[in-house]
Amino acid sequence: MIFVPAPQALGVTQAGIRSFVIEQKKLFVKVNMIKNTIEEWHKLVKERDAVGLDKILADNVVFHSPVVHTPQAGKPITKLYLTAALHVLNNDTFKYLREVVSGRNAVLEFQTVIAGITINGVDMIAWGEDGKITDFKVMIRPLKAINLVHKMMGEMLEKIKK
Repeated sequence: MIFVPAPQALGVTQAGIRSFVIEQKKLFVKVNMIKNTIEEWHKLVKERDAVGLDKILADNVVFHSPVVHTPQAGKPITKLYLTAALHVLNNDTFKYLREVVSGRNAVLEFQTVIAGITINGVDMIAWGEDGKITDFKVMIRPLKAINLVHKMMGEMLEKIKK
């Protein structure tokens, strides 16, 4: 028989136990939320699922384009830009190379080849406690890649708007 002292005998109160359990649940949700947000993003990219963006983007999301100076605020404009990017950048050569996740932030390095130009970039993603993306920033290099993406994204945005 194993003797286990009552929590009170160890100086632990019921309130302390409840507080500990609540904090553990919050931690569990946060860890799973991080995983779920990034997993959901990878799934959308793999399937080129623009419709799925509605589920993962917060209403107040802000998009930072590598070529547009002003941040684009709101779900509709962010969805438009990300939909165009799914068509322009996400070809058979697109792949994520590295991923760094900390808290509710992630940096995903990607590479793709378009018209013989190797494009290297990062998606910087932040999300809220609910797992929905609140901020999405894209950075691209080299300069000739930025120029090509600028041209192609402009054409795709016009096509999508029609």
